[in-house]
Amino acid sequence: MITFIRHGHFSHEGVVSIVTWGNDEPHIVNTWNSYLNITVTGDGRLLIPAAGMRKTQKNVEVNNKVKITLGSKEVMGYKFMGTGFLIEGTGKFVEAGLEFNMMKGKYPFLNRVLEITVTSQKQTL
Repeated sequence: MITFIRHGHFSHEGVVSIVTWGNDEPHIVNTWNSYLNITVTGDGRLLIPAAGMRKTQKNVEVNNKVKITLGSKEVMGYKFMGTGFLIEGTGKFVEAGLEFNMMKGKYPFLNRVLEITVTSQKQTL
């Protein structure tokens, strides 16, 4: 998976943009690289703490496709320092269970977890 992942999470900080679309125009919400967690089972899922993201959740309930862009200027890209990625997948919001509890322990502010099953990833820089 992406080159700057260490110990199940993204080790270099940067902004993450999450794009969803239901019946309306696309909606974008932001979070941080350090809030993205990779499931330990290696099944290609990302777990993201959610405190707000209400419009994102409404969109996912209509259309579960999700696109994410993320990057860091601290990681070597194709030719120079700085790289970025486009991740596509399907999303759902989780409000209970083992992974929810694990995430709640790490991020006490969350009230839901956005779970994204990755279907493709592409380096963009």
